[in-house]
Amino acid sequence: MTRLGGSVVVLLLASVVPAPLHAQAVAAAPAPAPALSVEQMKAFLQTARVIRSRTTSKGVTAPKRLTLTDGTLTHDAVFQSVDERKTVAELSGGGRAAQVELNFVDSYRYNLGAYGVAGLLGLDHMMPVHVERRHAGQTGSLSWFVPAIMDESDRLKQKVQPPSPTDWNHQMYRMRVFTALTRDTDRNLSNVLITPEWKVMMIDFSRAFRLQPELMYGSDLAKIDRTLLARLDALAHEAVKQATSRWLSSAEIGAMMKRRDLLVTHFRALVATRGEASVLY
Repeated sequence: MTRLGGSVVVLLLASVVPAPLHAQAVAAAPAPAPALSVEQMKAFLQTARVIRSRTTSKGVTAPKRLTLTDGTLTHDAVFQSVDERKTVAELSGGGRAAQVELNFVDSYRYNLGAYGVAGLLGLDHMMPVHVERRHAGQTGSLSWFVPAIMDESDRLKQKVQPPSPTDWNHQMYRMRVFTALTRDTDRNLSNVLITPEWKVMMIDFSRAFRLQPELMYGSDLAKIDRTLLARLDALAHEAVKQATSRWLSSAEIGAMMKRRDLLVTHFRALVATRGEASVLY
């Protein structure tokens, strides 16, 4: 399972499976695209013509990097169509003993579900724009390709420090909360992209939304953005259903809402014992 702990700046993560490398290959950044709104990006992803397709160099789920054009704009996107379900799955790797996961799911649908939830919480700026689209006879998630200078794995290997440790830490805390909420069991280092502006972009949620209501590694949830806490507290089941029911089951939504309750309770308790200044930012 994934661990989001360790020091504040250096995020330690581990997985019980060979870390499925991220669906967006970190590559040389293409020429900057014109500034588009989220709705314009969605429209482009839904309707632009595919002029090139190739399998990315990273990712066990065989994502495709597509080049799209509408005649004016040309931009890349990442297509992921994995939709695997197993009653019992044996997962191993990373030098660890094999472990069994019941009701295993690895699905593109969770990318879309995560993007919908992120929008409700004001965290969609930490994910690429996603839409559902068919390509080459398959339905999958299609996400706006984000030029990245590196992923978190590369950063740690190269020992590169963020220009603003405080801002970096705050982004990491937001990601930890979102990971716990969605119960993403594969938030590994290569699924954390870093833009040229040093913004964290979370990708590949295909192993999220497990049915267990408990929080993963709750002791590592030490701080939270006060606005995010308020939005978590106000998150309504009906709003989540409207935003995600095309991709998440009622059981998956219900389990996530139970984790929401636990997160709010957890941080309220931390504020009561440690004080707002130590917990909220």
